[in-house]
Amino acid sequence: MNDTSAQTPIVTPTDTNSVMLALLGAAHAIEARLEQGLATVGLSSAKHAVLSQLAQASEALTLSELASRVCCVRSNMTQLVDRLEAEGLVRRIDDSGDRRIVRAAITPLGEEREAAGANQVRQIQSEFAAALRESDRAALERALAALK
Repeated sequence: MNDTSAQTPIVTPTDTNSVMLALLGAAHAIEARLEQGLATVGLSSAKHAVLSQLAQASEALTLSELASRVCCVRSNMTQLVDRLEAEGLVRRIDDSGDRRIVRAAITPLGEEREAAGANQVRQIQSEFAAALRESDRAALERALAALK
């Protein structure tokens, strides 16, 4: 008479909370896997993001431009560039037009490290893709789009 298996399940607040917590847990696990992979080549996700921006740029970038591109405040970028410079991955360049401006450029070692980091990211993306069936990946993409 009443086939309840064909009905849409009722989502309770407890179900919603557990889904949200599962989503947060999955995001943290993926982030941790990315950090582990990047650590094998001597990078963090923040360092890799800066190196990637510098590698893609056709010229040295100001620290303000870098901060904007990786969505952080300039003071954090200054500290991050300090660490990258100490490791020989970037170098600071004075701006010829304005002595108040400092630019950052990637070094050959920085290019090598960025490429190694990009390989790690691609490998982790492949592992993530392999862990999901196509239909699950499509459903996840729809669900995540709905949350934006």
